[in-house]
Amino acid sequence: MSEKTPKLQDFFPFWKELEPEQQTALQQHCQARHFSKGDRIDTGEKQCMGLLLIQEGQMRALILSDGGREITLYRLYERDICLFSASCIMRNIQFDMQIEVEEDTDALVVPPVLLDQLMHQSAPMASYINELMASRFSNVMWTLEQILFKSMDSRLAGALLERAAAEGTSTLHVTHEWLAKDLGSAREVVTRMLKYFRDEGWIALSRGCIQLLDEKMLRKLADT
Repeated sequence: MSEKTPKLQDFFPFWKELEPEQQTALQQHCQARHFSKGDRIDTGEKQCMGLLLIQEGQMRALILSDGGREITLYRLYERDICLFSASCIMRNIQFDMQIEVEEDTDALVVPPVLLDQLMHQSAPMASYINELMASRFSNVMWTLEQILFKSMDSRLAGALLERAAAEGTSTLHVTHEWLAKDLGSAREVVTRMLKYFRDEGWIALSRGCIQLLDEKMLRKLADT
């Protein structure tokens, strides 16, 4: 890790408001973990890992249907906090999700017992966790709105633009299968839409690669 890698206190803007013994407890009991690309983390009471503080890497929160179809809820990047990996202490969370490691990830883990204790002892910690929960549920609701009210071509255009913005390039090394999983759709549907985008001159397709040629038109489509 580099010197710029976020440390424990960087994840909590209220760090100085914690009591010295609370700071010490976090420093002593937080565990450094490494997750490899492709790993899956189950959430829920049976697999309660604790609060994940992402130092480096990228993760994807998703739900999985009984038929095996995936829907991406949101992504986690450096300095993000994965709240649902500690969902066993969130009494009002009634659904399970999975966390997929999209890039090798280093994280700090706050054990659930310690997090529960701090939420009862520290008003700033409890307030911050509640803010995180509200933010994540806003992400989930936004995703549901996209699925319910936006057409597939609009969602696909938005996914391509989001990926390009995240990677800082208009040349994306992604497969049709990956996009289908991301959008909770069938690969055949995504392939058909991509060919339509290609025929319109908005993208270029090659094996394992999609190049965005007309981001203005893609943005217009994504905004409809």
